[in-house]
Amino acid sequence: MAIDAGAITQTTVAILTAVGLKVLGAIALFIIGRWLIRLCGSLVTRALSRQQFDSTIVNYIRSSLSVLLNIVLVVALLGYLGVETATFAALLAGIGIAIGAAWSGLLSNFAAGLFLIVLRPFKVGDIVSAGGITGSVESIGLFGTTFNTPDHVVTIVGNSKIFADTIQNYSANDYRRVDLQAQISHSTDHQAAIRVLKEGLQRIPNVLATPAPVIEILQFNLAGPLLAVRPFCSNEHYWQVYFDTNRLIRETFQLAGFSVPEQHYSVRGVLESAGSARGLGTAA
Repeated sequence: MAIDAGAITQTTVAILTAVGLKVLGAIALFIIGRWLIRLCGSLVTRALSRQQFDSTIVNYIRSSLSVLLNIVLVVALLGYLGVETATFAALLAGIGIAIGAAWSGLLSNFAAGLFLIVLRPFKVGDIVSAGGITGSVESIGLFGTTFNTPDHVVTIVGNSKIFADTIQNYSANDYRRVDLQAQISHSTDHQAAIRVLKEGLQRIPNVLATPAPVIEILQFNLAGPLLAVRPFCSNEHYWQVYFDTNRLIRETFQLAGFSVPEQHYSVRGVLESAGSARGLGTAA
């Protein structure tokens, strides 16, 4: 039986042409699909920004929409290449169950992220203490929240840890209190110490006049009265006021000539007891 080389060549060329066109079509579909996904994300971001939505919500919606549209694009590509999408959907569901069982922590982070978006205990730009980290919120992602700490370190914390822990939002109020202490000796007039500190706090930049700084005796210890020094300031000036107030306490007390606080102990009866013990030992 003779083999028709021309027919085989024609068949091979036809098959390769069809496969090549399919591949080129799939590549074109992928490129166009990715462009449309980016365009859709950009349009949604602009629309939500015009409606003055919070940037945290805008970023979250854009990320979720991008993930969903990419899954749709993959399914469309498989359907175009002739893969049975119903089978793929079942396979995807099975993979999802397996991933869900193996990565339950990630799913809990995802659920916690949804609650953070809905309840909004903080937003991007706030200075908060959450999940054991204190810093400025850079972004709230699907699974984790990114902080920039005061020592300029980018730190990512899982959303579930944040939502399960105590959250302190320092940016929620217009101002906050700086809590410091000043030790004075027993011989120092506490009213004079309070007076010079109040006068000095008026000269520190960014200390609020209302509410007025609070300086009172907090407690007593062996060295003398311990003063609570509590000025108020805006959140952005917290550390400046903190350090300037500490410097004020040191320099003011030194210029006023206040005595250095010292702990005093009174010991009685030790020598008498020791002498008695030696006398008893001799008598024995």
